[in-house]
Amino acid sequence: MREIVKLFKALSDPNRIRILKMLEFRPLCVCEITKVLQLATSTVSRHLSLLRDVDLIIDSKDGKWVNYELNRSIKDLDVKEVLAIIGTRLNDDRTIASDLKNVKAVDRNVICAS
Repeated sequence: MREIVKLFKALSDPNRIRILKMLEFRPLCVCEITKVLQLATSTVSRHLSLLRDVDLIIDSKDGKWVNYELNRSIKDLDVKEVLAIIGTRLNDDRTIASDLKNVKAVDRNVICAS
């Protein structure tokens, strides 16, 4: 029971749902997610950590960036089912639609430039 409670706690924040919906479109780095959500980097990092801890997302290093993406090779049936449900929901939500528009426009080479 502990794992399912942890999974649902990870889904209990609207920003984490927004992140999952953005990652349906393409992998993103922290700076891109931060730009779309208009949150502090530390807040976004905490959200990503919680989602990663329950295997909803995975990360991979790509040069100077860490890319986050949906975990498409999930072995846990509960996590797999939750991602499937989220994938079919909220597609007509205004916030989700706005996020998707912003994800399409965001460019890590511009916003993450050092």
